[in-house]
Amino acid sequence: MAAGAAALGCDLGLSEAEGLPPVALLSLLRFVSPSLPIGAYAYSRGLEQAVCSGAVHDEGSAGDWILGLIGHTGARLDGPVFVRLYGALALGDVEGFERWNAFLLATRESSELRLEDTQLGAALARLLAAQALAPQAATLLERSDVCYASAFALAAISCQVPLSAALLGFFWAQAEGQTSAAVRLIPLGQTAGQRLLSRITQVLPDCAALAQSLSDAEIGALSPGLALASALHETQYTRLFRS
Repeated sequence: MAAGAAALGCDLGLSEAEGLPPVALLSLLRFVSPSLPIGAYAYSRGLEQAVCSGAVHDEGSAGDWILGLIGHTGARLDGPVFVRLYGALALGDVEGFERWNAFLLATRESSELRLEDTQLGAALARLLAAQALAPQAATLLERSDVCYASAFALAAISCQVPLSAALLGFFWAQAEGQTSAAVRLIPLGQTAGQRLLSRITQVLPDCAALAQSLSDAEIGALSPGLALASALHETQYTRLFRS
């Protein structure tokens, strides 16, 4: 939690962090915390297979893998769609929200990636509903295809977290989860994991800026390494993670 708080404070910049209402800032820190009970620790998003194949084998290659995903899939696909999901919720645009939720799920290139997305989304929606944080959460729970980005956008809107901060938090939660998986899988020491997070922190603001600048026609990413790793992971003999 302390690492997540420190990194977010650095990413947001002092002036923007000061502009966040205290409750909104604390809510954001809670939603990006590894202790959030949605089961994110159980997913590696293909990283386990990448380690098994030798493609990722040390701190440097782990950083390249994680930053590659953030810079391509994150900044050019997940991030821009998150921006639109947040905007649709802010405007009460149910049709737009459903369209972008379906769009994002359609880009998942393996059954494990899709299952990871919908299970995390459903878990976060259940948490929001159980704590009465978002009236719309109950509606989301009636669906079987709510992606994580949709639920995270709803959490941010419900707690009055501004878009720019919410987008950075969305990226950070995924990057920290990937780093934690790398520490366990390679394995890396805790200090190496912190160096990775410091490296990631430096690029997240640029990724967020790119995600907010893309037009609808520019949204999309090609990550064949992720797709292959995820597909091969489905039949991997020994596994610690669900993806």
